[in-house]
Amino acid sequence: MIVHIDGQPIFFDVVGSKLIPDGAVMREKLTLVVLHGGPGFDHSGLRPGFDQFSDIAQVVYLDHRGNGRSVPSVSSTWTLARWGDDIFQFCNALGIEKPVVLGQSFGGMVAQAYAIQHPGHAKALILSSTAARMDIDASVELIGRKGGNEAQRIAERFWRLGDEEAFAAYMRVCMPLYNTTVAVEGVNSRARAVMRTEVFQHFSLPDCEMRHMDFRDTLQRVSCPVLVLAGAEDPITPPHLADEIFDRLQAGLAQKRCYEDCGHGAFRDKPELVYDDIRRFLVSL
Repeated sequence: MIVHIDGQPIFFDVVGSKLIPDGAVMREKLTLVVLHGGPGFDHSGLRPGFDQFSDIAQVVYLDHRGNGRSVPSVSSTWTLARWGDDIFQFCNALGIEKPVVLGQSFGGMVAQAYAIQHPGHAKALILSSTAARMDIDASVELIGRKGGNEAQRIAERFWRLGDEEAFAAYMRVCMPLYNTTVAVEGVNSRARAVMRTEVFQHFSLPDCEMRHMDFRDTLQRVSCPVLVLAGAEDPITPPHLADEIFDRLQAGLAQKRCYEDCGHGAFRDKPELVYDDIRRFLVSL
């Protein structure tokens, strides 16, 4: 399905109904808006895992503008401010009130931009393996520790050049180092993803927005409950970056979970444990 925002298409898909029969009434469920990582990927890597929450929430996936199926798109609008505002506009267009917004990796950056620009709009946030500012030097070093000199050289070229050759090598050698387990579903999700390398290049290379973004001084504007999730073995958004988010949020609003022996997207390595924690957070709302 497509909704147009600012004249550009945003692809979305929905799992589960908003209303369910409950005796003599129709009971309303939460709406969980799930934001994928990247940039340059699509939402398919988060499925079917987050589909399971459709028993307690209507689960809505979208592809960020310019990503996945949300094309054609104007590259000058590929900014965190615009991607963040898209979530607000998307919810307004579909009549979604008080969403719970879950952002994985880059999606968590978009979720922060959304919550900072539109405080009070979300019912809650779940920020998974993300950062208020990136630490590429630490990430490259961690990838080298996990994968050796070749992996570190590939990572350095990827973050410096990001061309098609570097992208392919990084996907082949470095991406498997992001997690501590190799799940068949993870392999399948990468194979079925709609990739847009031009969005990565626009956002992530030297002198681009990702290299100088920093939400730390504005996270105090977030006014809803937040669940911060991190993997202790995550090389691309290491746990000290989750600590930075947690420490800058308003006191009493945030909870943090850091999972041992887990990498990027801890739910990929310990799905039962992490999904249970997410479920408890959703039910508590």
